[in-house]
Amino acid sequence: MVATSSASCLACPRPASLRRRDFSIGDRIALQSGRGRARIGVKLMASASDSVSKLHEAAKLAVDSYVKNGMMVGLGTGPASCMAIQYLGNLIKQGTLTNIVGIPMSVSSASEALEAGIPLDQYRDTLQIDFAFDDADVVEEGTLAAIIGRRKLEGGESLKEEKSVIRSAEKLAFIVDETQYTGAPEGSVPVLIKTGNWLETAEEIDDLFLGDAEVWRRPAIGYAGPSGGDSPLITKDGCYVLDLIFTSPILDLAQVGEQLDQIDGVVEHGIISGLPCTAVVAAEDGPRVVVNVPANAVNTTLSSQMSDAC
Repeated sequence: MVATSSASCLACPRPASLRRRDFSIGDRIALQSGRGRARIGVKLMASASDSVSKLHEAAKLAVDSYVKNGMMVGLGTGPASCMAIQYLGNLIKQGTLTNIVGIPMSVSSASEALEAGIPLDQYRDTLQIDFAFDDADVVEEGTLAAIIGRRKLEGGESLKEEKSVIRSAEKLAFIVDETQYTGAPEGSVPVLIKTGNWLETAEEIDDLFLGDAEVWRRPAIGYAGPSGGDSPLITKDGCYVLDLIFTSPILDLAQVGEQLDQIDGVVEHGIISGLPCTAVVAAEDGPRVVVNVPANAVNTTLSSQMSDAC
């Protein structure tokens, strides 16, 4: 891509309509001294603060709506899940919720839960998890199929373990910003593959999605590239991570997941679909809950405001 730039000619006379703009003396001084840029920075900070506040309300709504006394709760990974973990810990400390056991999906969520005072247990196949919440990179409108795992994997994190907790949960909620809830998901899908003969697996995935996506092996350090450089990332499960980078909107997330499942050498991927779940969406007018029941393809949207107790 070639970047182009343009500059306005300050020496050129401006039309009268522009010369008469109502700039106060304070505005002129601020712009001339550079304080105008500072003011823009303050606005951006305020916007970021508003976004965090909305996400926090959505996280609280997810906990208030679904977590009950005596539950075993899957604790997700990401900023929204972190907020939900902290809020859940506060409710436990206050005695509002009792006999809660958390099942962390990652080392970071375990650390947050311990700090919040949530009793923990390790994931096992035999556990019956009542409810789980998690962040998602994107949630597809209507189906509520989701992508997770685009984030940089920290030490001890496992996409495979995260999905295992999610699949074991009787109820599931994704906590997302409204920009992540879309009818046309874009971007990448992480794919865990066996390290042996990895190139054959990568080429098969590349052939399958030829013209629609590129396949890059994720590096442990440095810049990403098709081969992942000299230091490819190896997960705690002993897998490479391929990023399947779509160059256009993904028309059917579930179908992409099913196609990846059929490829020999694929251990896991970041697509979650076909599960009864909800999306708690942080929106401008307050958090809303979108409910999906795949069994009969019924989707209902409930607009929800936080109660006074929140």
